Amino acid sequence: MNDLAILVLRLALGIIFLAHGGQAAFGLFGGPQIGGFSQMLAGLGFRPPMLWAYIGAYTELIGGACLIFGLLTRVAALFLLVFIVVAALKVHLAKGFFLQNGGFEYNFLIACVCLVLVITGPGKFSLMNKF
Repeated sequence: MNDLAILVLRLALGIIFLAHGGQAAFGLFGGPQIGGFSQMLAGLGFRPPMLWAYIGAYTELIGGACLIFGLLTRVAALFLLVFIVVAALKVHLAKGFFLQNGGFEYNFLIACVCLVLVITGPGKFSLMNKF
Protein backbone atom coordinates (compact mmCIF):
# COMPACT_ATOMS: atom_id res chain seq x y z
CA MET A 1 0.00 0.00 0.00
CA ASN A 2 2.92 2.39 0.59
CA ASP A 3 3.90 2.19 -3.06
CA LEU A 4 0.34 2.98 -4.09
CA ALA A 5 0.32 5.99 -1.74
CA ILE A 6 3.59 7.24 -3.23
CA LEU A 7 2.12 6.84 -6.71
CA VAL A 8 -0.89 8.98 -5.74
CA LEU A 9 1.44 11.68 -4.34
CA ARG A 10 3.64 11.59 -7.44
CA LEU A 11 0.72 11.84 -9.84
CA ALA A 12 -1.04 14.64 -7.94
CA LEU A 13 2.09 16.73 -7.51
CA GLY A 14 3.30 16.00 -11.03
CA ILE A 15 0.01 17.16 -12.55
CA ILE A 16 0.07 20.36 -10.46
CA PHE A 17 3.61 21.25 -11.52
CA LEU A 18 3.09 20.23 -15.16
CA ALA A 19 -0.01 22.44 -15.37
CA HIS A 20 1.72 25.41 -13.73
CA GLY A 21 4.75 24.96 -15.98
CA GLY A 22 2.43 24.93 -19.00
CA GLN A 23 0.94 28.21 -17.83
CA ALA A 24 4.33 29.83 -17.32
CA ALA A 25 5.99 28.54 -20.49
CA PHE A 26 3.16 28.43 -23.04
CA GLY A 27 0.22 30.37 -21.63
CA LEU A 28 -1.87 27.23 -21.22
CA PHE A 29 -4.91 27.40 -18.92
CA GLY A 30 -4.88 31.21 -19.01
CA GLY A 31 -1.26 31.49 -17.90
CA PRO A 32 1.10 34.38 -18.59
CA GLN A 33 3.45 32.66 -21.09
CA ILE A 34 7.19 33.05 -20.71
CA GLY A 35 7.14 36.82 -21.29
CA GLY A 36 4.55 37.48 -18.60
CA PHE A 37 6.28 35.11 -16.21
CA SER A 38 9.55 36.95 -16.88
CA GLN A 39 7.90 40.30 -16.08
CA MET A 40 6.54 38.92 -12.81
CA LEU A 41 10.00 37.65 -11.87
CA ALA A 42 11.55 41.01 -12.76
CA GLY A 43 9.12 42.63 -10.33
CA LEU A 44 10.34 40.24 -7.64
CA GLY A 45 13.96 41.24 -8.25
CA PHE A 46 15.17 38.25 -10.26
CA ARG A 47 17.98 39.22 -12.65
CA PRO A 48 18.13 38.39 -15.54
CA PRO A 49 14.38 37.72 -15.43
CA MET A 50 14.05 35.91 -18.78
CA LEU A 51 16.71 33.38 -17.79
CA TRP A 52 14.97 32.73 -14.48
CA ALA A 53 11.61 32.50 -16.23
CA TYR A 54 12.90 29.70 -18.46
CA ILE A 55 14.57 27.95 -15.52
CA GLY A 56 11.40 28.18 -13.42
CA ALA A 57 8.94 27.22 -16.15
CA TYR A 58 10.97 24.24 -17.34
CA THR A 59 11.74 23.11 -13.80
CA GLU A 60 7.98 22.85 -13.31
CA LEU A 61 7.33 21.22 -16.70
CA ILE A 62 10.14 18.68 -16.69
CA GLY A 63 9.95 18.07 -12.94
CA GLY A 64 6.20 17.50 -13.13
CA ALA A 65 6.59 15.05 -16.01
CA CYS A 66 9.35 13.20 -14.15
CA LEU A 67 7.11 12.81 -11.12
CA ILE A 68 4.20 11.54 -13.19
CA PHE A 69 6.32 8.84 -14.82
CA GLY A 70 8.55 8.13 -11.84
CA LEU A 71 11.74 9.13 -13.64
CA LEU A 72 14.55 10.65 -11.58
CA THR A 73 11.96 11.21 -8.89
CA ARG A 74 14.30 12.22 -6.10
CA VAL A 75 16.20 14.70 -8.30
CA ALA A 76 12.99 16.15 -9.75
CA ALA A 77 11.40 16.44 -6.30
CA LEU A 78 14.52 18.18 -4.96
CA PHE A 79 14.50 20.75 -7.79
CA LEU A 80 10.78 21.32 -7.29
CA LEU A 81 11.31 21.65 -3.53
CA VAL A 82 13.85 24.43 -4.13
CA PHE A 83 11.47 26.07 -6.63
CA ILE A 84 8.51 26.08 -4.22
CA VAL A 85 10.59 27.27 -1.25
CA VAL A 86 11.87 30.21 -3.32
CA ALA A 87 8.27 31.00 -4.33
CA ALA A 88 7.19 30.88 -0.70
CA LEU A 89 10.02 33.14 0.44
CA LYS A 90 9.80 35.69 -2.39
CA VAL A 91 6.02 35.90 -2.80
CA HIS A 92 4.06 34.43 0.08
CA LEU A 93 6.00 34.62 3.35
CA ALA A 94 5.28 38.31 3.99
CA LYS A 95 1.55 37.60 3.67
CA GLY A 96 1.50 35.16 6.57
CA PHE A 97 0.52 31.51 6.69
CA PHE A 98 -3.04 31.30 5.39
CA LEU A 99 -3.80 30.91 1.70
CA GLN A 100 -6.86 33.18 1.90
CA ASN A 101 -4.46 36.08 2.58
CA GLY A 102 -1.97 35.02 -0.10
CA GLY A 103 0.17 33.24 2.48
CA PHE A 104 2.49 30.27 2.18
CA GLU A 105 0.09 27.53 3.38
CA TYR A 106 -0.17 25.91 -0.08
CA ASN A 107 3.58 26.21 -0.66
CA PHE A 108 4.22 24.56 2.70
CA LEU A 109 2.10 21.55 1.76
CA ILE A 110 3.71 21.26 -1.68
CA ALA A 111 7.18 21.50 -0.10
CA CYS A 112 6.30 18.73 2.36
CA VAL A 113 5.12 16.44 -0.45
CA CYS A 114 8.33 17.18 -2.39
CA LEU A 115 10.36 16.30 0.70
CA VAL A 116 8.45 13.03 1.12
CA LEU A 117 9.32 12.11 -2.48
CA VAL A 118 12.99 13.05 -1.99
CA ILE A 119 13.05 10.70 1.01
CA THR A 120 11.01 7.80 -0.40
CA GLY A 121 11.84 7.88 -4.08
CA PRO A 122 9.33 6.81 -6.73
CA GLY A 123 8.03 3.59 -5.20
CA LYS A 124 7.64 0.44 -7.25
CA PHE A 125 5.04 1.89 -9.66
CA SER A 126 7.48 3.92 -11.75
CA LEU A 127 9.27 3.72 -15.06
CA MET A 128 12.62 3.77 -13.25
CA ASN A 129 11.83 0.30 -11.96
CA LYS A 130 11.34 -0.92 -15.53
CA PHE A 131 14.91 -0.25 -16.65
